[in-house]
Amino acid sequence: MKIAQKNKILETCLIAGRIMIESGSEMYRVEDTMNRIAYNAGIQKSVVFTTPTGLFIGIENQPYVQLESVAVRTINLEKVENVNTASRQFATKEITLDQLSTRLKQIDQHTPYFPLWIQIIAAAFVSALLMIIFSGEYDWADLLPAALVGALGYAVFSEINRLTSIRFIGEFLGAVSIGVSAYLLTKWHLGVDLDNIIIGAVMPLVPGVAITNSIRDMLAGHLLSGMVRGVEALLSAFAIGTGIALIFRFLI
Repeated sequence: MKIAQKNKILETCLIAGRIMIESGSEMYRVEDTMNRIAYNAGIQKSVVFTTPTGLFIGIENQPYVQLESVAVRTINLEKVENVNTASRQFATKEITLDQLSTRLKQIDQHTPYFPLWIQIIAAAFVSALLMIIFSGEYDWADLLPAALVGALGYAVFSEINRLTSIRFIGEFLGAVSIGVSAYLLTKWHLGVDLDNIIIGAVMPLVPGVAITNSIRDMLAGHLLSGMVRGVEALLSAFAIGTGIALIFRFLI
């Protein structure tokens, strides 16, 4: 196998792995996908090392190693599914290596997101329904206030994340806006139970997938990745809790 072909294989594996990490995939799935692509491309034994901030791939007993940094980490399971689908098509010889590389670049750049207004509406529904579940009572009077506050909090969270790359600021300011708006609604007698409204409204901000993936990674033996993702999720939860706590401290 020529050097250019080997480099092309490693580059394609890195693109697939980076997309999956950026989109919130578990590390074992990332490594499995990269190894399968390399094997189906003709590399019998590849060596893969993945972390939430970067990944490496090489060929065993050969001086061929490439690395890729991961700067952004979000949740986009559609991208993960699309990468898995493209990998399976490559394994069954439906597409060539060049076609796989092109497909992965298209997935990376052109996978559509839901418009922000749909995300905000979804956050409103999630806030209202989870308020009923987590409050443990049928608080129908706070259903609409929880939906409105949750939608506002998610809108602030999304806008702050769009304007700045500083981590955890979006969660903090989103939580602050939730606390302030929930307090005002109850003060104006448009809501009944402040605690129930806040409980439901913060749910769209809670890093549930990140917590789940961190536990899954640690159970699979990826201790470094699991701990890093766990700490990241805890810091997000801390930012949310701090924003709510400040409102309770200074307004209530």
